[in-house]
Amino acid sequence: MICASRNFLSKGLAVALVMLTANATASSPFQQQPAGYSQAVRGGTGLIQTPTARMAPEGNLSMNYSDNEEYRFWSVSIQLYPWLESTVRYTDVRTRLYSDSPGFSGDQTLKDKGIDVKFRLLEESRYLPQLALGFNDFGGTGFFESEFVALSKRWGPLDFHLGMGWGYLGTAGNTLNPFCEIRDSFCSRPGGFSGSGGKIDYQRFFKGPASLFAGVAYQTPWQPLKLKLEYEGNDYSEDRAGVLPQDSRWNIGAVYNWGNFDFNLNYQRGNTVGFGVSYAMNIHNVRQIKIEQPPRPVSAIPNDIDFLEVNRAQLVQDLFHEAGFLVRRSQRTADEITLYGNQLAYRDYEVANERIGRILAAVLPSSIKRYRIVNFNGQIPMVETVIDAEQFITVASYQGFENDIRSSYVRSDVSNDTLANYKPGEVSGFATGMETFWIQTFGSPESFYMYQAGVIFTAGYNVNRTTSLQGSAKVTLFENFDKFNFKVDALDTPLPRVRTYIREYVTRSRVQLDNLYGHWQDRLAPNLYGQVYAGYLETMFGGVGGELLYRPVDSNLAFGFDINYVQQRSYENDYDFFDYKVLTGHANIYWQPSFLEDTLLTFNIGRFLAKDKGVNIDFAKRFDSGIIVGAYAAITDASSADYGEGSFTKGFYVSIPFDLFSLKPAIGRGKLPWIPISRDGGQALNRPSLLYNSTGARSPFQD
Repeated sequence: MICASRNFLSKGLAVALVMLTANATASSPFQQQPAGYSQAVRGGTGLIQTPTARMAPEGNLSMNYSDNEEYRFWSVSIQLYPWLESTVRYTDVRTRLYSDSPGFSGDQTLKDKGIDVKFRLLEESRYLPQLALGFNDFGGTGFFESEFVALSKRWGPLDFHLGMGWGYLGTAGNTLNPFCEIRDSFCSRPGGFSGSGGKIDYQRFFKGPASLFAGVAYQTPWQPLKLKLEYEGNDYSEDRAGVLPQDSRWNIGAVYNWGNFDFNLNYQRGNTVGFGVSYAMNIHNVRQIKIEQPPRPVSAIPNDIDFLEVNRAQLVQDLFHEAGFLVRRSQRTADEITLYGNQLAYRDYEVANERIGRILAAVLPSSIKRYRIVNFNGQIPMVETVIDAEQFITVASYQGFENDIRSSYVRSDVSNDTLANYKPGEVSGFATGMETFWIQTFGSPESFYMYQAGVIFTAGYNVNRTTSLQGSAKVTLFENFDKFNFKVDALDTPLPRVRTYIREYVTRSRVQLDNLYGHWQDRLAPNLYGQVYAGYLETMFGGVGGELLYRPVDSNLAFGFDINYVQQRSYENDYDFFDYKVLTGHANIYWQPSFLEDTLLTFNIGRFLAKDKGVNIDFAKRFDSGIIVGAYAAITDASSADYGEGSFTKGFYVSIPFDLFSLKPAIGRGKLPWIPISRDGGQALNRPSLLYNSTGARSPFQD
């Protein structure tokens, strides 16, 4: 029986992907692809039931639904790199119930999750085929667990495929397992799964029966239509839906393309009709049309005017409206001007610097040789950008063959001399705001899809430049969480229940105090930032904590640590605490490796909320649009048995810039997480502020 701990909570932007695709410009739709690039039944580039060596273009995201007599599949496939495809999938097994207990799950059918990855080992050339290695459903209960190697070669409108599979793809055993000839241990495949599910069972890879599979995809002269034919190596004798009759190992199918949609119809096993639909977009190319003034033109003719002739009030307004830069203070010498302020609109600092530079070059006298721009986050200094005015004007007015605006300025840490001239005015006062929230769970026993939605009201008071009091309250407007049949799962583990009371917290009241805390943050020294906070820090914990971060400007490496002493909040009201207390903290490393383009690896090493020790590893890939796709896993000294279903904490997320939803340039972003199993091991405190996020302008990754 599946354990009752399906807390797949996600908080982010409602229907964000739908809005995102609606906002994509007409100039960059997903282009119709050759026959080999369409999706297979369970997701991922392939034929019908069999994978191929084909890869979609980098940044391609395909959302898929397929249906046949025994199964329904929902999947999302993402081409993270040109050589790496990843697929996540939900499976509905129509022939089996979720649980034998009606009080637990009613008559809901069995649901399962799966993750696939495929690596391109060799790219197709004139004479050589493309070669790929893949692992299907490699973690968890392994409904479709299999490994494969595949070859693909195109000849005109025909795309030929040949592969060998193990596990689910190889149950027919129509060929010898080559590894079995090398070592006897590869001749049989262990059954079951290790731990409590969710672990990668390396000991089963490439073991047991093996089968050859093959097929061909044909792009018909009628461009929207593709035809597929395959021979599969699965005999369906070990299927989770039961032993399925197979009258033929030949499957045929057709794919009709309509814009970004693919409609699929197939005939499987000689006795079963299947159908499906896929929606594809390229998240590299997603853009939103903007209503904004064009960049200011710059003349090569010098501005032979006196600075006193400059309309400084108009200049400040132009910087705000045309470059999104809010000037707080300024300083001028005979040949230099320094502007202190905040970037409120442009998330790309290169675009922001060019717009600022163009306005200054068009307005200021030629006697000003340097424009010094000091960017703040709130009232905390981040980056000093020094623009060489003459070089900038030469490039911006197109006087030469080189048009690299970036070469005309230098970004660095804010110098002490520059800060000494900054005299901020009164910064105390109140601030309020409101945002929406959407919590959703997939695969719960009571219902496959459950949700809670409403608004979060925020308020704060800035005591001075560095100190503030912040708070937020959550108001639920509509939900179906009343379907919950239980609040805490029955699995008894030795770990403290730091997260598995989640249902108690989210259903206690329609109006809840989310957090309320005091906060101090400042730049402590060159490249060094610090913060402390105390109060109700998150939904489930309150206490006191602090963080230090060392982050040089435009460095691919940053590191620091946080330490927090917290107590568990009561789920019975907003203000009380339970007895459980814990000292938790981590050493934090942030690395953007040069060998993985637009990638951030984060390592949080230390003690988690359940007093288990280990490391959380986060992988994030950014695409040209600013969309980030990420995954994380926490490996601690809590055993699989202690952790429970899932064996260890893991999750996935998509982070989307607000700029993709706005007709005006905008900063900030929303996050859509997917947490397959949320239990108690490997759980970190949801700190109210992360210095790496606050200092993003220093070495931009998210924006």
